[in-house]
Amino acid sequence: MSQNLIQNTLSFVKEKLEGAEAGHDWFHIERVWKLSQKIAAAETCNLEVVELSALLHDIADPKFHDGDETLALKISREFLESQNVSDDIIEQVLFIIKNISFKNRGEIPDVLPIELQIVQDADRIDAIGAIGIARTFNYGGFKNNLMYHPDIHPKLNMTKEEYKKSNGTTINHFYEKLLLLKDLMNTGTGKKLAEERHDFMLNFLEQFDREWNVD
Repeated sequence: MSQNLIQNTLSFVKEKLEGAEAGHDWFHIERVWKLSQKIAAAETCNLEVVELSALLHDIADPKFHDGDETLALKISREFLESQNVSDDIIEQVLFIIKNISFKNRGEIPDVLPIELQIVQDADRIDAIGAIGIARTFNYGGFKNNLMYHPDIHPKLNMTKEEYKKSNGTTINHFYEKLLLLKDLMNTGTGKKLAEERHDFMLNFLEQFDREWNVD
C-alpha cells in the first residue's frame, strides 16, 4: 500500500471538508479512518481499499448537496484517477461509498465485501455513544430541529425517501436510527465496540427523560 497515496488522500479530504458541519467534518473522517484500521486488524481484507474508502466516504454527503448521491462518486473517482489508482481499486472504493449509508440499507446486496463491512461498521460506531450523541445534537441544531416534543413520536420503518425528508426531533433520531445500529454491525470487533456505546446512549436517554419531566 502506498503511504504517499494515503497522505495525499488525507490532505485532499482535509481541504475539501474545511468548514463542513461539525458532525460530518474532517474529524469525523479521521475517527472513521482510525476505527476502520482497528476493525481491519482482526480481518483478512485489502487495507488500501478500507483506508481509501474510510477517508473518502463522506467527501460529499448527499444531505449537504441537495440529496445528490452521485457527487461523492464523481469527486472520488476524479481524485483517485489523478493519483493513478488502478481501476479495480477505484471500483471497490466507489462501491463502498455508494452502499455504506444507513438509508440505503434496503438496496444493498445480501453479501457484502469485507472491506465494506469494516468501513460501514466504523462509520456506524462513530454515530453512537458519546460522540454519536454530540453529533446528533449538533446536526439537529444545524437543521433547527426541536430537541424533543412529547407529542411527536418516532417514525419507525421509514422508506428511504421518508428518511431523507424527515425533520423530526433529535431525540426521535435515536429511536429511528441510532439505537438500531448495534444490531446492524457486521464484524466481531464492530459488535464489541458498539455494545458499550449503545449502553451509554440508553443511559443518556433515561437521564434526559428524567430531566425533561423534572423527575
